[in-house]
Amino acid sequence: MEMVRWRKRLGAAALAGLLLSSVLVGCAGEGESPQDQTAPVALADTPLEAPTDEASAEPSPSVSTVESLGAAPSRRASPSPTAKPKKKPTRTAPKPLAVAKPPTETVVPPAPPKPAPSSCKPTYRGTEVAQAEVKAALTEAAGRSYWPVSAPGIKIPLDLLKATAWQESGWQSNIYACDGGVGLMQVMPGTATWMNQRFEQSYEIDDYGDNAALGATYLAWVTKYIGDMYFESDFRLDPGLCGAELNSCLLNAVIAAYNAGHGAVAQEGEPLVIPNPSYVRNVRALMTECVCLGY
Repeated sequence: MEMVRWRKRLGAAALAGLLLSSVLVGCAGEGESPQDQTAPVALADTPLEAPTDEASAEPSPSVSTVESLGAAPSRRASPSPTAKPKKKPTRTAPKPLAVAKPPTETVVPPAPPKPAPSSCKPTYRGTEVAQAEVKAALTEAAGRSYWPVSAPGIKIPLDLLKATAWQESGWQSNIYACDGGVGLMQVMPGTATWMNQRFEQSYEIDDYGDNAALGATYLAWVTKYIGDMYFESDFRLDPGLCGAELNSCLLNAVIAAYNAGHGAVAQEGEPLVIPNPSYVRNVRALMTECVCLGY
């Protein structure tokens, strides 16, 4: 009797197991298999794209593009170094003082003689040197330093020296004018004697090379003389510093003084004067247009 009951119980248990197995198989077909359940773990190793929407569909501009449009720099950017204060620009076109200062040169050359009569004809002595030799003499004279201690910056521009020599003599080395002017630069004998003493030289007025040096020496002297009196010792002979008025720059004053004498241009306590405007304009024009510049 007990054996029968045990068999019935065993059969009931087997039947219950079969029913439970069929239920599990049905659930597995509707859900995920064991392999599908591990798939998310495998996908986690693959980077996922961030979700996008319509507003972010267009690419954002590059840094260079943003900066080119003038965008404000990032606050994280390193600050730019503090700019150093700029030096004040030096004056480019100094104006002459309204009233001249006392001259630093108290011993001055003799005043030029009165003009000779227009009917007087110049004379010639000796042999005229070639233009190539004149050019070499003027170039050497322009390269010298006439104030090596007190004003080493004073240099006589070569185009100024060439133009002055052409205006004075047409580059004729052996010409003697009726008013006493000698040679290439038409130097006065008294002026030559004074400059040799002042600069401790022994230039020969009849030698064309020394004559070029004497003319350049006088230009250098009046540059310092007038520059100290009217231009606060700014000795630049630059045409670019000249304005419309002839008395606006040192260059014009030096040209005027070479012809008319320093005293006719500069007087202590007086304004700068250009007494010979035609002469100044001629030399200024020759500085850029003279046929001699091509020799």
